[in-house]
Amino acid sequence: MLHIRIALLAASAVLPLALTASAQSFSVSFPAERSAQPLDGRVLLVLSTDPSDEPRNQINDTPKSQIVFGVTVDGLKPGRPVIIDEKAWGYPIRSLKDVPPGEYTVQAVLNKYETFHRADGKVVKLHMDQGEGQHWNISPGNLYSKPKKINVKPGGGVISLSLDQEIPPIPEPKDTKFIRHIRIQSELLTKFWGRPMYLSAVVLVPWGFDDHPDARFPLIIFHDHFVEGFDDFRTEPPDPNLKPDYSERFHISGYNRIQQEQAYKFYQTWTGPGFPRVLIVKIQHANPYYDDSYAVNSANVGPYGDAIETELIPAIEKQFRGIGEGWARFLYGGSTGGWESLAVQIFYPDHYNGTFAACPDPIDFHAYTEIDLYKDKNAFYLEGAHKQVPQPAMRDYLGRTLTTLPDINAYELALGDHGRSGEQFDIWQAVYGPVGEDGYPQPIFNKETGEIDHHVAEYWREHYDLRDILEREWPTLGPKLQGKIHIYVGSDDTYFLNDAVYRMEDFLKTTTKPPYDGEVKYGDRAEHCWNGDPTLPNYLSRLHYNTMYLPKILDRMKKTAPPGADLTSWRY
Repeated sequence: MLHIRIALLAASAVLPLALTASAQSFSVSFPAERSAQPLDGRVLLVLSTDPSDEPRNQINDTPKSQIVFGVTVDGLKPGRPVIIDEKAWGYPIRSLKDVPPGEYTVQAVLNKYETFHRADGKVVKLHMDQGEGQHWNISPGNLYSKPKKINVKPGGGVISLSLDQEIPPIPEPKDTKFIRHIRIQSELLTKFWGRPMYLSAVVLVPWGFDDHPDARFPLIIFHDHFVEGFDDFRTEPPDPNLKPDYSERFHISGYNRIQQEQAYKFYQTWTGPGFPRVLIVKIQHANPYYDDSYAVNSANVGPYGDAIETELIPAIEKQFRGIGEGWARFLYGGSTGGWESLAVQIFYPDHYNGTFAACPDPIDFHAYTEIDLYKDKNAFYLEGAHKQVPQPAMRDYLGRTLTTLPDINAYELALGDHGRSGEQFDIWQAVYGPVGEDGYPQPIFNKETGEIDHHVAEYWREHYDLRDILEREWPTLGPKLQGKIHIYVGSDDTYFLNDAVYRMEDFLKTTTKPPYDGEVKYGDRAEHCWNGDPTLPNYLSRLHYNTMYLPKILDRMKKTAPPGADLTSWRY
């Protein structure tokens, strides 16, 4: 039954007018034409004052974000409304009652949930990626309303929105001369999740791949977030009609053209004479929690590490003629991909011959961004004698705080409860943490107050603190990792990821039996994601992953290849 929550107008004229806006609420429903069956999910209501795009495309963790409110629905029937009012969790404004009166464009989205009956006996409801990389605003099958101009005002009535639109499916990618695709059903993941689960990869094959059927190739895994293809590989010159954009991150104009120029240069290098012919692979492993599994086994996300290593990689090497031996496999990546590149090398030390981890996500949980999970009591605030100081989560190139830890977690709470936001802190919690009694990840800290659960932190330490694992297990891991570890990070990393690298380097310097014999380098004043080239500015070096590590890889193969190894068939 529809209802309107009406707040009493304040008698005193000194109270801000925004406080009276609690009278405004929204009724959101979907028609039977979109689904005759009840639906589960998260209804997201977006208010925007920016006319440049649809509201659903304007929610993020930056200062430019518009306003979103979220409500979870279970078994919502067609034609039956859910009321979104002042109780809904909001970001960056906490409650609808605090939204300033005025004109807005409003839009609602239903991020659908699927019920999973997992192998561990837990039943959970989560959004399943539909090939878009776990993004609620563009995920095929999600329902949404058309943007609508409204006025939020004191005493405003219920505004009705119909989720009568549906995001269409994504076309299947097509192979080209250089870009190929592979998709397999994973037995391990299918068993864990209780429904068919798939792993995919995009493979950049070398020049002459089809003309040299007897050649077998080294394999390089380029770990990244979910990718549709190789944006850093372009077979045509830059688009002459491309309208230049402005990169606030790198404070430079025309960055989109720079990216196209560098992608085209890479194509020219890739197909040029003398360039080593190797396979470069980007894995697609979006899952019910995030756009990426972190490529390791996890109690909540599933056995992605084993699935990738024992199912997907062998399938790739079989189809694309990989050498198929550890001495001829390498890893690199940045940010999430940087953590994965290092973690996979550590957890599967014999599978790979070297890792190049740039700007990795926290590799020591004493420096989990700005949080010490083992010593701090609160993740959000620096505790003083008589005050709390909110801790930063992101900074710009001048060191100015762009968002804080309380703020970024409020953002995630608006998008989903039970760790279902599909965002950064929730996926760390899902990958690294134990399963809670309700079947969802056991929180590492309270997302409203910031209070840390140190029992959960000890689980994280035991299973995923990479520096701690190396220190505990160096006598057995060291001989397998000698010469394989390379880490790069900017000293002004946007997300403070350099702090954990400092701690990792402190340990690596102490190794003697054997010494680690790798390298750790820092980019002076470089932001996220500096990847090791001191001769280029950060905005350029980050576009050169596919060429900057190859000389080191080739040198490593020459030094470590076993007798009789194939070092020639792929050097045509």
